[in-house]
Amino acid sequence: MKILIQVIVSFFVFIVDVVYGDRSYARFYVLETIARVPYFSYLSVLHLYETLGFWRRADLLKVHFAEAWNELHHLLIMESQGGNRYWGDRFLAQHVAVAYYWVVVLLYMLSPRYAYYLMELIEDHAYHTYDDYLKTHGEELKTQPAPQVAIDYYRDGDLYMFEEVQMATGGKFRHPQVNNLYDVFINIREDECAHVKTIEALQEPDARQSFYSPHTVFMAAKALPIDGEV
Repeated sequence: MKILIQVIVSFFVFIVDVVYGDRSYARFYVLETIARVPYFSYLSVLHLYETLGFWRRADLLKVHFAEAWNELHHLLIMESQGGNRYWGDRFLAQHVAVAYYWVVVLLYMLSPRYAYYLMELIEDHAYHTYDDYLKTHGEELKTQPAPQVAIDYYRDGDLYMFEEVQMATGGKFRHPQVNNLYDVFINIREDECAHVKTIEALQEPDARQSFYSPHTVFMAAKALPIDGEV
């Protein structure tokens, strides 16, 4: 199954890279439109299970919604840069997204682990895509202003949803700079890395019982006594 998933993802990546070539923002728009879909699929199946009384894990719902919210803002950033300007790009992205939604719903119901593995490959590709773009266009991006939607999401808005996609270490969350477009792409790249880490954790055999959201872990850590206290 893993080999089949790898082949499907490799084919999809090849098609997108060949079709869009140097049309970076259009390519990012398509990628972000499609990348947020699995989180909708996960949420749909989890809500179904909860409604039917099978099992309930609020932390999974919370994290997957925060991830979908994060990907939405990536998409809004690409739209602010003109990535959705052409009808053909919108048509392709939206129709692939609808088909992809049902594929992931079925896969998640049959095997959550494989559904998460599929998403791990997609998010890992996204990380490397943005990393390559930063290496190639970094100096140019530093001269361009950050779009307001990025400033609101990463710096000036309610940061709870942004923090919820992070695998916080040492009881600290990432609060990045957003001074220019280069900072924005750095943040998007690091978001994709955070998604990969979360998806990897969700593939652990006991993830259904042991996985907790970043804020749940953070609040539990705050409640622990300081060394020397009773």
